Amino acid sequence: MRFPDLSAARILPQILMTTLMVSSASAQAQDAAPFEPMTITHALGETVLDRRPERIAALGMNDLDFLDSLGVPVAGIPKDFVPHFLSNYAEDSEVKDLGFIVKPDVEKVYELRPDLVLMSPLQAEHYHDISSFAPVVYFDVDYRNSEAGHLDAVIEHYLTLGKIFGKEEAARAGVAALQDKIAKLRDVVDGRPETALILLHNNGAFSSFGLRSRYGFVFSEFGVTPANDTAETGLHGQPVTNEFIQASDPDILFIIDRTAVMEGRPVLSKDQIANPLLKDTKAWAQDRVLFVDPEAWYVTAAGPTSLSIMLQDVSAAFER
Repeated sequence: MRFPDLSAARILPQILMTTLMVSSASAQAQDAAPFEPMTITHALGETVLDRRPERIAALGMNDLDFLDSLGVPVAGIPKDFVPHFLSNYAEDSEVKDLGFIVKPDVEKVYELRPDLVLMSPLQAEHYHDISSFAPVVYFDVDYRNSEAGHLDAVIEHYLTLGKIFGKEEAARAGVAALQDKIAKLRDVVDGRPETALILLHNNGAFSSFGLRSRYGFVFSEFGVTPANDTAETGLHGQPVTNEFIQASDPDILFIIDRTAVMEGRPVLSKDQIANPLLKDTKAWAQDRVLFVDPEAWYVTAAGPTSLSIMLQDVSAAFER
């Protein structure tokens, strides 16, 4: 509904205030609801929670992304690679530094005295040690092959965290918003003839990611058509040459600048990787070489904010 210009100035602030009051009241009602003991079953075991956790350690940035979207505070995180959209947690001295994403400091986690630890496959080898002193909930997302089940895992984890923290309404709203964005992208992409390659650029070398890889869901669930039937590529991709890229001749190149993440420098530009073979692709000729947000794609890619950024990146390629 569109209000006339004269009344909008008066009515909209009242509507916004009413909406905020209703949202606040709803959140308070959820938080005030009594906690019922629950058992969370995940790929590494079962976790029993007999009270609502208040002191949370999030060992992966995807879990931090979920908690941020739900408005759940954290007590500690690894601070080595915190994406820009979560940088306030890295800068907050009250949030303790727990080491590295791939190798958290178990002693620091213990000293934090968490009543819940969230972890993903990157920290799975520490599950036994950490679960000996704190409840652990494991985010069972497959970073090696996301062709099937990636978004299902994201949605299930989102709803599980909503249940744990009494934020079920917010979790359902977050899921609905994410599904709506995916549906809108599919409307744009479905039936389009363009093909794409997803490349990781690392110190001058390229790796390609196909259907059976950490970015398989971009093809299978976002609806993008791969430019090459690359063999199983797993976590780090299949090393490829400029000749491979030229032969694949994609309409779109999605490039993830890993070095920018690892070295904390600006993302490369198209001109900085130019060579005759790359210039001989449709993507280059049509100016559809996109350096995507590397922190959303490489550091996370399984949380609500990172997935939203990825959807924007993919959509931008098809709008050119």
